[in-house]
Amino acid sequence: MDIAGYVDGLVKGAKDASRSAARASTAEKNGALERVAQLILDGRAELKDANRADMEAGRKAGLSNALLDRLELNDKRIEGMAGAIRKVVALRDPVGRVIDGWVQPNGLQVDKVRVPLGVICMIYESRPSVTADAASLCLKSGNAVILRGGKEALKSNLAIHRLIVRAFEGTGIDARAVQLVEMTDRAVVGELLRANKYIDVVIPRGGKDLIRTVVEKSTIPVIKHFEGICHTYVDKTADIDMAVAICENAKCQRPATCNAMETLLVHRDIAEEFWKKMYPVFERAGVELRGCDISRRIVPAMKEASAEDWTTEYLDLILSVRVVKDVREAIDHINRHGSGHSDAIVTEDFRNAQLFLSEVDSATVFVNTSTRFDDGEQLGLGAEIGISTDKLHARGPMALEELTTYKWRIIGNGQLRS
Repeated sequence: MDIAGYVDGLVKGAKDASRSAARASTAEKNGALERVAQLILDGRAELKDANRADMEAGRKAGLSNALLDRLELNDKRIEGMAGAIRKVVALRDPVGRVIDGWVQPNGLQVDKVRVPLGVICMIYESRPSVTADAASLCLKSGNAVILRGGKEALKSNLAIHRLIVRAFEGTGIDARAVQLVEMTDRAVVGELLRANKYIDVVIPRGGKDLIRTVVEKSTIPVIKHFEGICHTYVDKTADIDMAVAICENAKCQRPATCNAMETLLVHRDIAEEFWKKMYPVFERAGVELRGCDISRRIVPAMKEASAEDWTTEYLDLILSVRVVKDVREAIDHINRHGSGHSDAIVTEDFRNAQLFLSEVDSATVFVNTSTRFDDGEQLGLGAEIGISTDKLHARGPMALEELTTYKWRIIGNGQLRS
């Protein structure tokens, strides 16, 4: 089949299936998702075999260690996928929830109720767990989804999708509510992005080049974040040991993720004391430091930071470092150079914490904890379909509620407008 015909079949099927998903009861959706979770656990050998083939092909193709880390499916991650789906099952169904309501003086009953978005197109790279996360969130929120993963994870994604389709058997929910694009030709993406008659929203998840391409070519609304240039600011009142532990976690736990710290800001009054404890930790972890002049005087082993470093998402064990005079300068730096993703302050000063929370213009802000917590599952939202730095419709981790919109319902008993 030609590409245009293939995509036409996908989007029309998704539109039809979206009605099935929208009218499914909470019990029907939860039952299907529980079956998906169990099949993923039961099918771990099948999933690991498929993933092993993707990993081997990725190594031969020269994928970076960061991308290979995202691609890998091991027992822990397979169990995590199933666990994330079960957390979605346990969450309150947003569909049909009344957001607001009142009665007008003329007796009209007005209310505002949550409804599914409709058909979602998810375009993503590397991480096969996104296939399960997106499927579970979209189904629970009453949507149909078209999944277009990267070719490097195709075998893994196909294996996960087969289990999802099997779980839908006998449920009354149209299996086309979760479809996976099997063609690897890039022209498929172009066709999908022009299918505005059938697709209601596009969510890209991956590198900034992928996201920029989607934004530029899409005729459909896009929810996205371009980069995760995340900061941690260590204030002069910070507990030094706590700050060291938080910074190590934010940079080193999984440096290839969008919520990992890329720039560390330190108050000048505690910079020397802080770096005496922090530098050996980063040195052991193999972190390359790129600092301002003051930072380099304290730690001579640091490389000189360039202007470009302050706006770079490394996704690696590289960190930009700057000494600042106070919380205001830290906030100014973050708002000027950050990407509006995830930023943290470590402080014992309540006023500085409140100032940081109110004035840092980011989707998620943290006090005395790691930016690595900017994750739907970690924040109690179940799995997430992505993190948005947009300000319209959705911002921050996108879970069930962010995959719905609303409609107005007006009920009268014969009122006429005069």
